[in-house]
Amino acid sequence: MTFRNAILICIIIEAGIGGLGVVNYGWTIEGLQAVTRFSGRFSLMIFSVIFLARRPEDIYSWLSPNPFHIFALAHGIHLIELLSFIYFSGTPIILYRFAGGFVAYSLIFLMPILSERLRKGLITEITFNKFVIVFQYFVWGIFFLTYLPRVRGSLPNVGGTYLEHVVLLGWVSLILGMKLPKVLFKRKQRKTF
Repeated sequence: MTFRNAILICIIIEAGIGGLGVVNYGWTIEGLQAVTRFSGRFSLMIFSVIFLARRPEDIYSWLSPNPFHIFALAHGIHLIELLSFIYFSGTPIILYRFAGGFVAYSLIFLMPILSERLRKGLITEITFNKFVIVFQYFVWGIFFLTYLPRVRGSLPNVGGTYLEHVVLLGWVSLILGMKLPKVLFKRKQRKTF
């Protein structure tokens, strides 16, 4: 898929999510909350492709030649919706969640820049791969910590059903379960050579 098509599809899906939120809930706080929630799930889907890919070439055929750009776009839209929901609903900010989210968003927006620097030869592939590892596992942790308190019931007024949260926490856990054997097998191969 070309980069241009990936951007277009991402924007169309985000617009569709926004449209469904308005159709189902109207121009309300509940509608904005639903749009924010489903936009985050769309971002999780994109992140899952990036997280599970063994090498960048695997992502290119599924997502785009610039997967970090697409994820930054989708999650940037989600951030705008999230900040709008927090502002209009008067939801108090939980400082430690804000701090973790700030670091995650910094990594999300840094990866397209690093990807471009790699393409131009301004950083080495080894350096870029180290950033990819930090990005992948930190953002995975944020997704995990997004759904864990929802399943435990310790985060009130988040919207969605308990079953949805269990399924999403299960998915986030499953992608780690699918990733770790690949990582461990790769390390074992390196040691045998």
